[in-house]
Amino acid sequence: MAERTRGWRSVRGRTTLGATLVVAVALIIGALSFYGILSSSIHSGTERAAEQRLEELADRLGGPGGGPGGDRDIGTLDDEIVQVLGPDGSVRAASEDARDELGATALPVDGDSRTLTIGGEPMLVVSEDIEGDRTLVLAVSVEDDAETLSTVAVLLAVAVPLLLVLVAITTWLVVGRALKPVTRIRQEVDGITAEHLDRRVEVPPSADEIAALAATMNRMLDRLDAAATAQRRFVSDASHELRSPLATIRQHAELAQAHPGTTSIGELAEVVSDEGLRLQGIVESLLLLARLDEGGGVHHEAVDLDDIALGEVRRLRAAGVEVDGSAIRAARVEGDPRLLGQLVRNLADNAARHRAAHVAIGVTPVDGHVFLTVEDDGAGVPPDEHDRIFERFVRLDEARSRDAGGSGLGLAIVRGIAAASGGTVSVDDSRWGGARFVVTLPLSD
Repeated sequence: MAERTRGWRSVRGRTTLGATLVVAVALIIGALSFYGILSSSIHSGTERAAEQRLEELADRLGGPGGGPGGDRDIGTLDDEIVQVLGPDGSVRAASEDARDELGATALPVDGDSRTLTIGGEPMLVVSEDIEGDRTLVLAVSVEDDAETLSTVAVLLAVAVPLLLVLVAITTWLVVGRALKPVTRIRQEVDGITAEHLDRRVEVPPSADEIAALAATMNRMLDRLDAAATAQRRFVSDASHELRSPLATIRQHAELAQAHPGTTSIGELAEVVSDEGLRLQGIVESLLLLARLDEGGGVHHEAVDLDDIALGEVRRLRAAGVEVDGSAIRAARVEGDPRLLGQLVRNLADNAARHRAAHVAIGVTPVDGHVFLTVEDDGAGVPPDEHDRIFERFVRLDEARSRDAGGSGLGLAIVRGIAAASGGTVSVDDSRWGGARFVVTLPLSD
């Protein structure tokens, strides 16, 4: 429990740290961008205001677009630093603040605005040419701009960490709330053992990804439960099938031992031989099914399915079975010839065992596929048993003798071989009302 808690907290911590780092990068980039845009905007606004004031002063001095004026007007200006420079760069006139701060020192003249420190205060200097080859120079304080940007920088420096702390706390709480049902689902699944595969995970009513995860886990548990049930049934059926011939051999051996005169050696040998062959057939079928389940021992080559079908027709006729093979057409498929031969034989033996009089075998190539059909005129297969008949150890006629009915593995082997060859098998009604098995395989190129 402690280990699961530590793991949950580790995931929660990593998620919170990752989200906080992403938000931190975004906030820092956003803060720097905002500061840069704000600084540029304030500087541009101050520069436009200075240039507008410079044009007004130029109009007063008789500059371009203005009325008459004289340098003496500059001396009456208050709270402004203004100079009129002559062609040689000397100061012709200056405002009172300009004389106090600069004396006879001329402000630098440049085509573009520039920022200087005058009297310990940052100033934006702009200039414009006026009549008489003179230059009008204006210096505007930008100390307020600097204070505004400084205040914004302080606010950002405080707000960004606070936002990061808020994001970290929010992420921690949200992730914890989101992972809590995941942890509960994991704990419930951890508690489900092979003996309790019938248990299921509670699906929350949220209809979100967590509910989808719980539903997926339940579907997986359904499959595991079904596989475990099938395995237990298979082991039980296999044990029963193997125990039956062994019990027969043992009974005859014990009878011969207890009453030597009633059972001859020949009779005992015949029973042992028959039951031994039956045991061998069951074991070989089980091994084949296991190999088909694992996908091993199967190789593919071009196989003439019509030749295999015709061979089965001849074999059944030799055994006295009336077989119609007129529907067999030439067709080649990709598969294991030995396994395909067993597939056709199992279906042929099944049809011969359940027939009333007739059996028909057909091979028909159509549109890239080959359809192998084996049908009889027996009792047929009920519709609700069409799928179950291919399960292992399933016998529809449980009352018949095992000698007549086989082990119940033949059709399961047919389905396994068909699947290993890339095909399918199904059953429906024959033309005579019996059973018709249809194996669909891909046609060889």
